[in-house]
Amino acid sequence: MSQLEDFFRYLTIEKQASAHTVNSYRLDLQQFVQLMANGDENFDSWQNFARDDARSYLQELHKLKLSKNSIARKLSSLRSFYRFMQQQGAVSANPFMRLPAQGHERKLPKVMSLNAIEQLISAVREHWLEQIRTGGAKNEELAAFASARDQALIEVIYSGGLRISEAMNMNFKDLDMLGGVIVVHGKGKKERLCALGRPARSALRNYLTLRRNRTADNSPAAAIFVNSNGSRLTPRSFQRNLKLYLAQAGLPPDLTPHKLRHSFATHLLDAGADLRSVQEMLGHANLGTTQIYTHVSTERLKEAYRKAHPRSDKKI
Repeated sequence: MSQLEDFFRYLTIEKQASAHTVNSYRLDLQQFVQLMANGDENFDSWQNFARDDARSYLQELHKLKLSKNSIARKLSSLRSFYRFMQQQGAVSANPFMRLPAQGHERKLPKVMSLNAIEQLISAVREHWLEQIRTGGAKNEELAAFASARDQALIEVIYSGGLRISEAMNMNFKDLDMLGGVIVVHGKGKKERLCALGRPARSALRNYLTLRRNRTADNSPAAAIFVNSNGSRLTPRSFQRNLKLYLAQAGLPPDLTPHKLRHSFATHLLDAGADLRSVQEMLGHANLGTTQIYTHVSTERLKEAYRKAHPRSDKKI
């Protein structure tokens, strides 16, 4: 499927899409071939598909009982692919244009309270102290290192509204402790400045002191967050530890690092920050993506009113 590979190269090289984005396109297009061309690995006859075929594909997706968001994303992948082929002169029309709009299911992000975040940070310390007491840690130095690192990670993600991948990709050249900012490399290779509050800077200083026992590499391109072997920490490793901390704190097990980012945005808006500033801090290309947090804030206000006001309407 040479045209597909050409498209993936275009996304990677010219559009500078992330590996995650390219993989999502790949899965969507492979599913299309599976459903509409019986999974033929050599299929390369995209010009044979017309508007009726696109409608048939849409019907197949509905039969799979996919969510509206999933269907909308898959149709967007096909539209982008056909748009690329039109530019290349490989097809004359885009059969996925002007299909019925699928709409989007707007699920409000789950947000942690400030108290819950503080509980989580305390749980990191408590977990590793318990590991030392029970012999679960190899030694006290390693436990102290892991505790300081994960506290710093939580503080940095919440302080700057980072994605977990952005935090893991931080290098020393990106960090300005004196200025209290970090350069974050976000989606689409876009850079933005994120703030480091006093607690985040304090936690980072503590962690970086202990990091020296794991690796002496503090060159500009060196990873800030490393594992016990001195290699860059992976999101999976931190997420695995996070489950332990949530259990220690008695918090819901479905909380993820991304909930810290949601909390960052919601808490800023609750405190009166303007939407455009929050958009810039989150690195959102579209203001509409950021607006979901205004709905979260509104719902939180309504819930507080319902619970506290003696004449509240329970159905507002």
